Amino acid sequence: MNISPFIDIVEDLNRDLAKSERYLRLIKAIQRAIPCDAVALLKLKQDYLVPVAVVGLKQEALARQFSIHHHPRLQQILASPHITRFDADSSLADPYDGLVDDGSEQLHVHDCMGCTIYVDGKVWGVLTLDAMQAGSFDALNPTETRAYIAGVAAAIKTSEHIEALEAKIEQSHQVAQATLGPSTIIGKSTAINALQADIDTVASSDLSVLITGETGVGKELVAKSIHQHSRRNLQPLVQINCAALPESIVESELFGHVKGAFSGAVSDRCGRFELADGGTLFLDEVGELPLAVQAKLLRALQNGEIQRVGSDKIIVVDVRIVAATNRNLQQEVKEGRFRADLYHRLSVYPLPVPPLRERGKDVILLAGYFLEKSQHQLGVAKLRLQQTAIEQLMQYDWPGNVRELEHLLSRAALRAISEQGRLASIISINCAHLGIAFAAHQPEVTSELVITHSVDNPSSIALANAEIYGLRDATDEYQRQIIQAILVKERGNLAAVARTLKLDRSNLIRTMRRLDIDPNAGFMLV
Repeated sequence: MNISPFIDIVEDLNRDLAKSERYLRLIKAIQRAIPCDAVALLKLKQDYLVPVAVVGLKQEALARQFSIHHHPRLQQILASPHITRFDADSSLADPYDGLVDDGSEQLHVHDCMGCTIYVDGKVWGVLTLDAMQAGSFDALNPTETRAYIAGVAAAIKTSEHIEALEAKIEQSHQVAQATLGPSTIIGKSTAINALQADIDTVASSDLSVLITGETGVGKELVAKSIHQHSRRNLQPLVQINCAALPESIVESELFGHVKGAFSGAVSDRCGRFELADGGTLFLDEVGELPLAVQAKLLRALQNGEIQRVGSDKIIVVDVRIVAATNRNLQQEVKEGRFRADLYHRLSVYPLPVPPLRERGKDVILLAGYFLEKSQHQLGVAKLRLQQTAIEQLMQYDWPGNVRELEHLLSRAALRAISEQGRLASIISINCAHLGIAFAAHQPEVTSELVITHSVDNPSSIALANAEIYGLRDATDEYQRQIIQAILVKERGNLAAVARTLKLDRSNLIRTMRRLDIDPNAGFMLV
């Protein structure tokens, strides 16, 4: 019996490796010892099995969170202390059907087995192995296989010991918050890793954080993650959407009021600051606050003291502030719509959240997460993306970011279910179900503007550019020239440029970023 692959792996675990890399090396060693097409190591988190490393499965599998109650094979593996083998004709649905990375959309007859991993006598998770050819595991030596499983458990124990030594406090927070709720930040891209590093850096402090980013990038998730990893995580996280409240009641919502303070104030009422005392107050869409309320908010942040509306009594509160906005607050300060002193008080630690188009293959991980959630909500067996649909998701620029992806996949799932039937063993989502119109989100230039500029840009030049560079690149270049020309004309005033182009200002800024246009170009070119 040769268990040298596991000796090598345990030695490797003592090196400076990321946790995900340790687990990946571990299951690759298993695949060398037990030849098969797919191996997955899944960790038990409450009632879910969450993949921590996979080989031979599509990338979206890493973001699937498998509910034990909805996957009978995984439930059966967990229920047994021994290695569980499933017959090729087993009637139990395979959780990986359609996820094996073999170029096909569906997985048919195959060999499947799995076992529970125990660490220090407790269930840690499961290891599963799949082979496309039925009977692949017939010749396995049971004693040898059990030794391999023991090696996996030993390697995991070593890995977790290293993690505990490296970040004991961090580890305790992660265990305490090991949930699959809406605060999960999914992604492995460089941009998301940098964001996670920033969250880890600032969370343990009491510094005010200003989360910035486009609509739909997940600013609320970042705020929740900061709170969960802070020393205040056992205290309340209180949220207020500053954009959703009429100006007349914003002050009351923030600071509370006493009975009779205004018409309709029939009793004393706590504000969000008091409710968040000892914890975190999340000011969502803080850029929408009226100037009058901004001044009162500033006083509360400076002194930690508030007054309910209609009362002279000072109330001292201990609140950590996390704010979020999709506005450029520096520009808002310049244009007099946001107080400079409040901006500096809020942005002690600025935290930009990257747009989805800058996150690469995170799109596929997120798609897997949303589809796993949707298939349970919609009551179907399996939702899977065809390869052509995956490629289309990767090509799209996602102006609505993660929120747009979630909604698009929900619609696509409903269309696919309607077409293929709710009882289908695998419901396959293709490009038609996605319904992505690539031109739909391109910034529009009015016909009036096109006519105005066509004098200086003859159609022959436009046609030549389209023939050389293709329609999309030629269109981008034309838009770039128009925006730069208006920037010069308006001397860099983005609000004026947006009005001239009949665009929303936030859409203009997003388009300028996509086209790599310097917002100061208007000053530089005059």
